Amino acid sequence: MADSSAPAPPTDEVANLHLDEVTGERISKTELKKRQKQRQKEADKAAKAAAAPPKASGKPKNAAGEEEKDLNPNQYYEIRTRHINELLKNPDTNPYPHKFHVTYDDSKFTEEFGHLKSGETAEGQEIRIAGRIYNKRASGSKLIFYDIRTSADTVSIGTQLQVVCQAQLIKEGGTAFEKQHENIRRGDVIGIVGYAGRTNPKNKLAEGKEGELSVFATEITLLSPCLHMLPSVRFPFADSEQRARMRHLDMLWNDRTRQTLWERSRMVRFIRDFFHERRFIEVETPMMHAIAGGATALPFVTHHNDLDLDMYMRVAPELFLKKMIVGQFGKVFELGKNFRNEGIDLTHNPEFTSCEFYWAYADVFDVMALTEELVSSLVKELTGSYKTKFTTQHGEVYDVNWEAPWRRVEMIPELEKATGEKFPPFEELHTDETNAFLQRVCKKMKVECPPPLTNARMIDKLTGEFIEETCVNPTFIMEHPQMMSPLAKYHRSKKGMCRRPVPFEAFVCKKEIANAYTELNNPFDQRLRFEEQARQKDQGDDEAQLVDESFLNALEYGLPPTGGWGLGIDRLAMFITNNYSIREVLPFPFLREEKTATKEKFAAELVDVQPMPEEGIRK
Repeated sequence: MADSSAPAPPTDEVANLHLDEVTGERISKTELKKRQKQRQKEADKAAKAAAAPPKASGKPKNAAGEEEKDLNPNQYYEIRTRHINELLKNPDTNPYPHKFHVTYDDSKFTEEFGHLKSGETAEGQEIRIAGRIYNKRASGSKLIFYDIRTSADTVSIGTQLQVVCQAQLIKEGGTAFEKQHENIRRGDVIGIVGYAGRTNPKNKLAEGKEGELSVFATEITLLSPCLHMLPSVRFPFADSEQRARMRHLDMLWNDRTRQTLWERSRMVRFIRDFFHERRFIEVETPMMHAIAGGATALPFVTHHNDLDLDMYMRVAPELFLKKMIVGQFGKVFELGKNFRNEGIDLTHNPEFTSCEFYWAYADVFDVMALTEELVSSLVKELTGSYKTKFTTQHGEVYDVNWEAPWRRVEMIPELEKATGEKFPPFEELHTDETNAFLQRVCKKMKVECPPPLTNARMIDKLTGEFIEETCVNPTFIMEHPQMMSPLAKYHRSKKGMCRRPVPFEAFVCKKEIANAYTELNNPFDQRLRFEEQARQKDQGDDEAQLVDESFLNALEYGLPPTGGWGLGIDRLAMFITNNYSIREVLPFPFLREEKTATKEKFAAELVDVQPMPEEGIRK
């Protein structure tokens, strides 16, 4: 499981901060001036040292790149770029080879060679691995240590290994030791040929400890140089805004980020396997629709040039999946992207991933049981326990128990307890009189509901204030009014209600992660619901749905009794990995445009690389 410590809160108030072009951080004006003064002092010192005559030194030049340690990131980038460009001019020194044959599974390294004692090696078994250098140390001119990390895969987020490079290990006839290492720097990707062994340090032996399990290299190959200086204690990379904008560097440098995204991948794989094992069929439905439907949300609009037709990016796959149930597929699910033209905050991203399933001949109680089974077993698989902790952006820590059965709450009776008001009968919740009642209750309870003040929006707002706030552990909020669920089936016994377990609010920040209900399969009733939604849109509710004639036509062929469900993958990942911001669980979150005064030169611009001549177009 990912580290339970909460990340630092994102910086919201940046109006008075200034960009440090060297580190990419936004800092105060005083701190910026302090840094600029210190850097100028270091640059003057370096220039003075460069102009001075060389001094004799008894200390050998033991590591290429040692002279670069005092450079700032910009200076390093320019020097490194020019150096690599020179290597590119000679085919024999090409730093970007086409292939390096990796033959060993590094995730098994400790398991297979952990038995070795200090000074022991396994020379008979050749190892070919590749990884990125995170640290480089030299001891004299003939001994270099690299700390590398391999790439993440389905088994782990990568393995950290020490590589020992000694001149006497180079095979006869191979590339000279100095030639192999002179162009290698921290951050580079290298290929290693060697064998496993354990070092034999005297200090550890004196303490009764074994040496470090390592790869003893017989050959090192530069596979891809890193032109930029990696973060360090001197130049850290912790600003949340820059981490999101330079996600590749964030993943490369911060173990927690890579761990979180790896856990998300495991989560998605588990969900797929869960449904496949229960004979659900995974399908793909359109991303662009002529009518935005399937959920109450404001869609993104795009345009089809050839047809000269406005289209909508899908807000949910629901209606298409129900059509597949009509088409004689009894169990279907889809994992994919949805797009909603809404604000960006800690729990919302305009582009997000959801999982929806539809199950013929099942009702809401079947769906609730399946949901409890899926999520609780998922948490147990990922964390080893049903209990997790979640830390909010304010530092509050929630102890969450995912084990079934989950708490169930009926919406209207719970609101009556919270407000001290008797709500109108279920069949009257859609009337103008109820609208006046709800406005009075909102005013009494000091709950502000943004316009338009429809009955559905006000009930939803009251629910958020007085029920969702109590949902720390997984909870089903049940029995929505029909007007709040235009695609849900009516209640078996209560007129005006639909049997729908509401978003079982996630325990963390009391946010919705999923909702499930018995699908409405009556085409007569469904048309009336759609027309009511259309009237709400005419009243100014941009999120209300329109009448989808194609879906109504499908219902007329007969939709079996069906249970349906939708789960927000991103939010569930937030809660399981203990991240209060949705951007932490997205590989590349949506970000506002960054406006900077200066533009950093790209590597090709620094060395004046000319473009290849283009083939002319004949007229």
